Amino acid sequence: MKFLSNVLAVIVGMLVFWVLAFFIMAGIIAISAGSGKIEIEENSLLHIRLNGVVLVEQAPEDDMSLPPLPFLGSVSSVGLNQVIRAIETAKENPDIKGIYLESGLLAAGQSHILEIRNALKSFKESGKFIVAYGEYFSETGYFLCSVADEIYLNPIGDLEFNGFAANPIFLKGLLDKIEVEPVIFRVGEFKSAIEPFIMEKMSEENRLQTSVYLEDLNQVVVNAVAESRSLSVEKIQEINDNMSVRTSQDAVDLGLIDALWYDDQVKGRLREKLGLEEEDDINSVNISGINQTAKEKNRLSRNQIAVIMADGEIVGGQNPDQISSDLFLKEIRKARKNEDVKAIVLRINSPGGSVVASEVLWRELSEAQKEKPLIASMSNYAASGGYYLAAPADTIVAQPNTITGSIGIFGILFNMQGLLNNKLGITTDVVSTGTYSDFLNPTKPMSESEKAIMQNKVEEGYDTFIQRVADGRKMSREEVIAIAGGRVWSGTMAKNIGLVDILGGFDDAIHIAAHKAGLEDDYRVVLYPKQKTLLEQLLSDFGTDVQSTYHRIKFGASYDLFQQVDRMKKLEGRMALLPFLLDID
Repeated sequence: MKFLSNVLAVIVGMLVFWVLAFFIMAGIIAISAGSGKIEIEENSLLHIRLNGVVLVEQAPEDDMSLPPLPFLGSVSSVGLNQVIRAIETAKENPDIKGIYLESGLLAAGQSHILEIRNALKSFKESGKFIVAYGEYFSETGYFLCSVADEIYLNPIGDLEFNGFAANPIFLKGLLDKIEVEPVIFRVGEFKSAIEPFIMEKMSEENRLQTSVYLEDLNQVVVNAVAESRSLSVEKIQEINDNMSVRTSQDAVDLGLIDALWYDDQVKGRLREKLGLEEEDDINSVNISGINQTAKEKNRLSRNQIAVIMADGEIVGGQNPDQISSDLFLKEIRKARKNEDVKAIVLRINSPGGSVVASEVLWRELSEAQKEKPLIASMSNYAASGGYYLAAPADTIVAQPNTITGSIGIFGILFNMQGLLNNKLGITTDVVSTGTYSDFLNPTKPMSESEKAIMQNKVEEGYDTFIQRVADGRKMSREEVIAIAGGRVWSGTMAKNIGLVDILGGFDDAIHIAAHKAGLEDDYRVVLYPKQKTLLEQLLSDFGTDVQSTYHRIKFGASYDLFQQVDRMKKLEGRMALLPFLLDID
């Protein structure tokens, strides 16, 4: 008992210490932020360092200035908004001569990478240079850095360039062992989100759709690298297919890297490009620094384009970390009723979620669309429920490597009787007043009539989903059904089959919204919901980080499996959701 008390005392002491440390650090940052305006010196570089960083859809403007709190397992994150804004500001600033890009290893979705890459291309087109360096380039990191004028790799570094693979986890064997029976209801041969519970490998339909959209995503990378490195698409495709880069020297010989250099040699090259002497200091500014110098466009304009950030899974209730129907309904309505808001851009980064929550938000978006231009901008994912939200939009914009579609519905219940009776020795009994009084009771098998009721509910949800898409896209039900069935598409294919109008990024969606509202250049962008401050974000993440670290330590290499099982417990009602743990390597 004394041992447990000591352990608890240590844990509480550590938590108190780090909470206090957090507030001290936050105070220091606040004082520093208010101490003076950032001044960018002449002949400077923008230093973009994203190694070990997670790229998220939206983040507080200054969150890169605060390192993760020790022992909480946090990984530094940066918002796509921050990176794009920094590049655009650097492009317009005459004192910034180039960009030093260290982003060989980062966690980011393919669409996010393409948006940053396009911003970097625009930066180069202004006549300024980009130099990239890495000790290691992951596939994603190289995709981003390949846009640079010059790319250097550490002499004993490595470069991964071998295409994409999806590696789903299947739980059927586990459920069999613990005698838990999944009861599945679905519509559509491609609705593969339920496969982990009933199969030990991918169905042929799921293998087909995954192969097709992975090829599309990989082709975006191949084409972009070929263009940037002035090599043929066929040559890059061959290198990619055969993993021809197996040593650092291979990367140079094949033209993917300019030279094998150390950090000091790259710094020497930067001095040369800036016209500096060997011992001169290199003036540089980071992302958060340059963003403090950025000027808000038309800050005093009354005309607003409301950007509603729909990032996460779609759920009911008021979960602030997801797309929760109660909270987002209010934000959509607020934008609709605000007379200063002339158009709405719905930025979607979601694999889907609850059908009911999706329908609730669809209704409010449809009401908004009747009054103001509504543009959907798709990010990494806008699939299943995510596409449900996009359906009422006047125009749908997606990147070529956005994952979208998956127009389908499924339901899943679990019969726990075997686990309770045979594994745990627990038995249950029931007294009811009607035939279906204990409907959906997880301690007994479902009757055929109960299964029929659930299947009808799923089919009803699917019919509604189909109608929402048909109405929004001005298509017949038959046309939608032909491309639905739960099938997942790349942005490129989605445009070809009519689910997407324009291939482009977030800025393209803003410009379309402004044009439809007749605003030209007289407008400013306002985010909904209001962005959290750095302090609010860290306080929100504090408990989650502690719990995440505990689970990572506890489950070790099985952590991904734990996440899958934990997510399984949260499935309630009918779902419009992508396959689980869609991890593209």
